[in-house]
Amino acid sequence: MKKSDIGVAVYLLCAVMFFIIPIPNVVLDIMLALNISIALIILFNVIFVEEVLQMSFFPTLLLFTTIFRISLNVSSTRLILTTGNPGNVVSSFGEFVGGNDLIIGAIIFIVLIIIQFVVINKGSERVAEVTARFTLDAMPGKQMAIDADLNTGAISDKEASDRRMKIQEEANFFGSMDGATKYVKGDATAGIIITVINLVGGTVMGVTRSGLAIGDAINQFGVLTIGDGLVSQIPSLLISLSTGILVTKASKEADVGTLLVRQLFGIPKVLFIVGAVMVFLGIFTPLSAPLFLAYGAVFIIVAQSMNKTIGKREIEEEVQAEDVEAEEIRKPENVNTLLHVDPIELEFGYGIIPLADVNQGGDLLDRVVMIRRQIALELGAVVPIIRLRDNIQLNPNQYIIKIKGIQVTEGEILFDHYMAMNPGFVEEEITGINTFEPSFHLPAIWITESQRERAESLGYTVVDPPSIIATHLTEVIRSHIAELLSRQDVQNLIDNVKQDNPTVIEELIPKLLGVGDVQKVLQNLLAEGISIRDLLTIFECLADHAGSTRDTDVLTEYVRQSLKRAISSRFFAPNEVSSVVTLDPKIEQEIMGSIKQTEQGAYLTLDPERTRAIVDSTQEEIDKLEKMGKNSIIITSPIVRMYFKKLTEEYFRDLIVISYNEIDSNVELQSVGMVTA
Repeated sequence: MKKSDIGVAVYLLCAVMFFIIPIPNVVLDIMLALNISIALIILFNVIFVEEVLQMSFFPTLLLFTTIFRISLNVSSTRLILTTGNPGNVVSSFGEFVGGNDLIIGAIIFIVLIIIQFVVINKGSERVAEVTARFTLDAMPGKQMAIDADLNTGAISDKEASDRRMKIQEEANFFGSMDGATKYVKGDATAGIIITVINLVGGTVMGVTRSGLAIGDAINQFGVLTIGDGLVSQIPSLLISLSTGILVTKASKEADVGTLLVRQLFGIPKVLFIVGAVMVFLGIFTPLSAPLFLAYGAVFIIVAQSMNKTIGKREIEEEVQAEDVEAEEIRKPENVNTLLHVDPIELEFGYGIIPLADVNQGGDLLDRVVMIRRQIALELGAVVPIIRLRDNIQLNPNQYIIKIKGIQVTEGEILFDHYMAMNPGFVEEEITGINTFEPSFHLPAIWITESQRERAESLGYTVVDPPSIIATHLTEVIRSHIAELLSRQDVQNLIDNVKQDNPTVIEELIPKLLGVGDVQKVLQNLLAEGISIRDLLTIFECLADHAGSTRDTDVLTEYVRQSLKRAISSRFFAPNEVSSVVTLDPKIEQEIMGSIKQTEQGAYLTLDPERTRAIVDSTQEEIDKLEKMGKNSIIITSPIVRMYFKKLTEEYFRDLIVISYNEIDSNVELQSVGMVTA
């Protein structure tokens, strides 16, 4: 065990033992002095700590010190009632602090109780309650602000995680402080009750056991009781004061002393006015002239000195700013910052800024956060930070989407308008501005707010501008997610799997495959819309087959077969016969006969005329499926699938090519055509 653990355990054990075992007055003196020291340590720690979370254990500390102080109260009560000699500390507090007079001591004790109860405890309890409530209410807004900064690239993932953790810690701390203030209040109440018991019990013991007169007994035991109450309540008052300081601490940049002096004596004209008022009171009123004139002179002198200091500081800051500006001009430009390329950028004209500005009610940033979550759940890939920025060179309502610094698409919206799309069965037309939906290039119409309700009642699909941009951005990310998956991203995914399944990672990487090889397999899957969330299955399949081949295309086919349940659920509806197109076995044989193997991989050497014939036949079958309202799916044998996909991917971007080994046994298929040539 650590020394600190032993110390805390001994501290709490002493508190428990003092309730049970009588202790000598010498030991009580030592413990009372320790109690006062701990209270002072807590007070000054709270004063000089820069941030409340640096005292995050304070609620538990309150409980520890409270139980220790009450245990000392019990021990001193036992000594007062049994021996009449509770030790030097209690006696000194009763004789010196209490003036060795029962009435004076009682008055001081009552004043301390009133200060603690009415002033400090009451205020601290209320502040803790309100702070806890406002902290919890503000959590969602703070979380949204962190997500917004993360999506705009203002902070990194680690900084966002740290800030979220800090928000959670603050909520936990102030919630605990709301309850912990009850300890302080209960401690003060217990002190009053114990003091009354000591006085009554001591008087009874003095009269019945020691044969003292009632007056003498009250005086003798009353002084000791007041001393015991004072020696207990003064540390309790210090702890209460510490609690009040901590829950009212607002600044996170400096300690209380520095801030108090700066804010109280930081404005020279205030000190001039106060000094003049003090001089006036000293001259024109019966108040002590030397005293008030001295105070007035001090305030005026301090104000003059501060004026000179502020003037010098302003000149120094101005000179320093000029030096910094000149240095920036002289030093060579740092071009390293210009070399950075953002993986994904969304640039928009000034007319779209309100959609991204939270202060103007825009929710585009929140939608970007949801896009990253949606892609992660759907494909298992972490989308890089999406940079949002305005671009005055664009048209006001135009936006462009860039992948790795290169524009890949653009769109244009009409602010305060809605896009209405006919799903195909609405016959009645509505008036508006004809346009095309940017994601899927479907015909659409821009309509106004007043037309929205009617368009929806007719059956039109009505979408607001932020949803249009978010949908377009989502589709662009989906189509480019494979190239956005970097080696570092793959390493992070590997590390996540390794935490719970280290065996498969140690077997696979780097013994059988490198990170780059795993990256290519995952990119192949993502390029065809296959989710990589089930990384454990993927890695185990790679470990099974990487010993026989390192060809990433072949390994991808093995992985696809191990994911056949996921692939089937992705492309085929459950409890429904799915219409597909098959590939002529003759074409399959022809494709297999034209494969050439090299050290860099395999490629097709088909005659261009044969390629064109196969593509034309594929087009006919796809058109047949589209007329039926079905997805374009072609089924091939496992060994041909990847080569046929490579053959057709340049012509049909959305064509789905699946092998028989990738189809789950419970899927029902119906062939509606065959690719022949």
